[in-house]
Amino acid sequence: MTSRRRFLVLAGTVLALCVTTGVQLVTPAASLPARLSDREFWRLVTESSEADGYFRSDNLLSNELGFQYVIPELTRTATPGRVYMGVGPEQNFTYIVATRPAMVFIVDVRRGNLDLHLMYKALFELSADRADFVSRLFSKKRPDGLSAKSSVGDIFGAFAAVPASSLLFTENLKAIDNLLVNKHALALSKEDLEGIRYAYNAFYSFGQQIQYSSTSSFGGSFQPDYAELMTASDLKGVARSYLATEDNFKFMKDLESRNLLVPVVGNFGGPKAIRAVGRYLKERNATVSAFYLSNVEQYLRQEGIWDNFCANVAALPLDDTSTFIRSVRRSGGSAPGFGLTSELGSIITDVQSCRP
Repeated sequence: MTSRRRFLVLAGTVLALCVTTGVQLVTPAASLPARLSDREFWRLVTESSEADGYFRSDNLLSNELGFQYVIPELTRTATPGRVYMGVGPEQNFTYIVATRPAMVFIVDVRRGNLDLHLMYKALFELSADRADFVSRLFSKKRPDGLSAKSSVGDIFGAFAAVPASSLLFTENLKAIDNLLVNKHALALSKEDLEGIRYAYNAFYSFGQQIQYSSTSSFGGSFQPDYAELMTASDLKGVARSYLATEDNFKFMKDLESRNLLVPVVGNFGGPKAIRAVGRYLKERNATVSAFYLSNVEQYLRQEGIWDNFCANVAALPLDDTSTFIRSVRRSGGSAPGFGLTSELGSIITDVQSCRP
């Protein structure tokens, strides 16, 4: 029996004793919010964040074509209505629609990732459906004939022939800034607004062929573009991206509209961000269902802060089903799993094994 299980058994015994002896129980903490006000959202972002950190790439999109392979198993282990945590850009959205959390925290060492997620937040809120979203993301006019029944392949195929529009780029960027600054009253700095413009301009400039290394020189030799990532599938050919279905898109749009995807600046081995999220969740009796790590662990080891990361994660509210999602590199040609793919691990087991 793991130490976590022993703790749960002990807690249950104490609860039963209190009930039978008439001892007054402490009132449980509030549950997760159904919505965050704009002020609560921004306070949670700012009070949980650390100083801006460094990474060698701006990481505007994933380079993991096999990231959906673990989703069938993930959906069997992750309990809906809990909390999802992650790092990096859009691959989180696909894991989010698979796990159906009540709240999301994206923790990344770069403030540029926060700016990227604010851009996405605005685009989700501004867009009526998937085709509208893709139109705004790449500053392209929406082609005729697309509907809620269109496949993700049909959508990206239709947009492939449409040129990007500088007029739409200007109009959409203005709408993004207006929604964030005026509607939500977020106290964005000049640097944040420039960061949002930088990210949005990259999608306008490179279109759906944008890759991980389009704006840098890193990312490996095999890199899918945005269209390939969105039209990818699991090993049985089931398309699971956040744009694969209208229902997936609507889940993300609803989550973002209620301010329940919270981007946070922080190093996984840092002194504040993960622990701040953990305190917030424990106060609300919440549990982390899944934590997407990408391949950050290798950098934590290189920097000598691996034990700090273990201690930070151990401070999160977890149970035996809480799951790490990792990126791993496989080789061997064109077989499934070539390049970067994903694997799952038990958070409790992994953290216990890595701590002194």
